[in-house]
Amino acid sequence: MRLLVTRPEPDAIKLVGVLEEAGHEAAVEPLLTLSFADSEDVDLDGVQALIATSRNALRALKGGVVLADARHLPVFAVGKATAAEARALGFETVVTGAGTAAELVAHIVSVLDPASGVLVHLAGDTLARDLAGDLEAHGFRVRRPVVYRMLPAASFTAQTIDNLASHVIDGVILISPRTAAIYAGLIARHGLSEAVRALPHFCLSEAVANRLQPLGPVHTRIAAAPRLEELLALIDESAAQSHS
Repeated sequence: MRLLVTRPEPDAIKLVGVLEEAGHEAAVEPLLTLSFADSEDVDLDGVQALIATSRNALRALKGGVVLADARHLPVFAVGKATAAEARALGFETVVTGAGTAAELVAHIVSVLDPASGVLVHLAGDTLARDLAGDLEAHGFRVRRPVVYRMLPAASFTAQTIDNLASHVIDGVILISPRTAAIYAGLIARHGLSEAVRALPHFCLSEAVANRLQPLGPVHTRIAAAPRLEELLALIDESAAQSHS
């Protein structure tokens, strides 16, 4: 299959490599651009642990003076990829979550004591879930510095417009609700709604697929669980079906 990858860099190019190893082709159209400009300072005073729900939050610490002290604190990572980023940065204690913020909150509540110190959620400018609020309901004190921002694309490239209009693309990969919302808006803006109507949109979760509703009835396929491995398995299954 020839797939449109909408992830921001550097994750997009990594995903392309995985797809190509599986025999697919991929075109990259990042709909969000990662920015560390105007990031807030991370205060570690009185902190017992860090929380990372994105690799980008950990990448924001690279080259900063706070990283040396942060490495000695346990970090609760939402999933395997975020945990791997933490280990690559030299964090000594990394707790790997099951892949969702809700499950991460449940685990933190089960193993940490609110009286032992503050939690720091390294956050982006847009959050899918109020993790700090969830934890505060259990008596934790939470700081949530915004350490990175994701800037939305204003348009598709001319190549992507042509690829979608001419049905060169066999499927679109959508990882986050925000990316899906940007995609839906740009499809409408460029007058491509009919062109993508029957195109399979491979969505990481139901929440991602829901953001495509403004386009009307489009073909969506949702991963069995909100993990990249499940999404890739879904793509491989769809490719096998199309060739059978």
